[in-house]
Formats: sequence, structure tokens, C-alpha cells
Amino acid sequence: MLLDVQLDARPHAAADRARELVGAGVAGLFTFEGPHDVFLPLAAAAGAVETDLLTNVAIAIPRSPMHLAHSAYDLQLLSHGRFRLGLGSQVRPHIEHRYGATWSRPAARMRETVLAVKAILRSWQDGTLLDFRGEFTRHTLMPPAFVPGPNPYGVPPVLLGALGPLMTRTAAEVADGLLVMPFHSHRHFRERTLPAVDAGLAAAGRSRDGFAIVPQAIVAMGRTGDELAAATTGVRGLLAFYGSTPAYRPVLEVEGWAHVQPELNRLAKAGDRSAMLGLVTDEMLATLAVRGTPEECAAEIRRRFGDVADRVCAYFPGYDAPLDQVRDLARALS
Repeated sequence: MLLDVQLDARPHAAADRARELVGAGVAGLFTFEGPHDVFLPLAAAAGAVETDLLTNVAIAIPRSPMHLAHSAYDLQLLSHGRFRLGLGSQVRPHIEHRYGATWSRPAARMRETVLAVKAILRSWQDGTLLDFRGEFTRHTLMPPAFVPGPNPYGVPPVLLGALGPLMTRTAAEVADGLLVMPFHSHRHFRERTLPAVDAGLAAAGRSRDGFAIVPQAIVAMGRTGDELAAATTGVRGLLAFYGSTPAYRPVLEVEGWAHVQPELNRLAKAGDRSAMLGLVTDEMLATLAVRGTPEECAAEIRRRFGDVADRVCAYFPGYDAPLDQVRDLARALS
């Protein structure tokens, strides 16, 4: 399996950080919609290294498909054909109160966004008339002065991040691949995610051939007791954050822990992070994350995903994974 890791540097430091990570043997770099722009660090990295690049994810609902298509086209050009556009919907409070955008029917909107981005990119690539008319967006004007022309590296793939069955089916119907949300368990992935993928592919008359399943893993990695303790604290914090969000309750429900979600939510609103961490038990940690030495983490990742995926995105939340251990993880996965 190939290893992708997060390019979490600020844009001005992204090129140097990309060189470090690629030097450690990772196969790809991804960004997420956090405290900095999701595209700019990848543009900086594309000029510094030859590696796969991915937005994981760019929040699509507040953005125009035309903006997304332009960013994807240019990053495909800058990276010499090694860019993948990963899109996600986010949850209602963030869409309405952080982005100031309108929320409605997220799966339907994401379906249309993926199709619109693909239609725009295809129009530029093939010279076909742009005539996309959807319920939420319309793209029917493309004067020659605004056409970048065919991308010499082809059209970049468009992947969709999903957790629930409806969004997962949507990804399988219209996207080039699925980004499996990092907060999940082996059981949820097998019993909920993969059946939804198969249902979506069947509805669209597609097969798994050519459809990328890209799992994501929350990793607590270390070789010493102190390293593992620090990594575990960071991972507990992320699991508590995800677990407090109602949208992620189905993962806890599958494992019999649905009752924990409302309490985590209450503590999050109260700002009691210590109590939140205390609710994430060792059993939850072992089920929802991957923990151990680089070799142990690689073995667990292969056990969970090796039969359905050829690469994995690894998160190291709240701690700095040593580069030599990142290298060991990449080697153990290969």
C-alpha cells in the first residue's frame, strides 16, 4: 500500500515540509480544510517535489464548481498530472455559520457539484459545449477567452468524502473515488461503507474497477512509551472531537457506543476537554484508531484495508510523528 500523509504546514513553509515528507518515502501529500487555504500549500508543494497531491477535503458547498474546476486544472498542471480533487460537504453549522453559505440536501448538492466540475473540466479538455443545468447550479457560458484549453496531463480525478450511506452511494455513483472518513471502525467500514459503495456502483452500472477507495486512518505511532503516550493523547483528542459530532454517531452506534455521543457533545459545548478525553476508552482507541510501532500500525492498516485499497491516508493528530518513523511506516506498508 502507498502512504499519503497530511501536509499541515503553513503555505510559506509548505515546500520545505513537502521535501521532508517526500524524502521520508511518502507517496502523496494531502491538505484538509483547516486554518489555512486547502489549495495554496499544494501549489507550493507542486513546485518543490514530484509526488501525488490531494485535497482531503475541499469543502464544496460554499464554493462554485467553476472555482473548483479552475483550482483542479491548475494543480493538475503544476503537479504534472499528479493531482486529485477531493471534495466534502461539511456539516450544517459550519456551512451556515462559518462559511456563511446555504445548507440543504447535502448529498444531492454534492452529486451535482461533482457532475458540474466534471462537465466543466470535460468541456475544457474536449472542446465540447458547456451546458450544465442543475437544480443548484448552472454553467452554460464559457467564452473562448476563459477556456484554458486541454490539460496536457488529462482531467484530474474527482473524489468525494463520505461517511453515511447516502453520501457514500452518491460517491460511488458519480465520483472517481471515495475518501473514507477517518472516524470509522473496521466493522463500520465492512458493514456500512462497502455495501453502500456496491449499491451506488450498481445503480450507476459501474464496477469497482477504476473506482478508487481511499481509506483514512487516525494513527498513534511511537517506539517508546513516552512517544506512544504523547501520540495517544493527541489521538484521543481527535476521537473525542469527532465523537461529539452528531453526524458521526452511526460509527459509535455500530460498536454499541451510541450513548457516548450526546455526552461528548454536552462536554464539548461546556469546553471540558479533559472529561471528553476520559470518555474515550482504550477499547474505543483500539477500534477507531491504529496504535503501535510503525510496523504494528502498518500491519493493522493492511488488515483493515489491504484487500480493497492500494493506498491509505494517515493522520497523526496532535503530535509530530518523527520522520524516521514515517519512513518506517511507508516501508512497512509497501
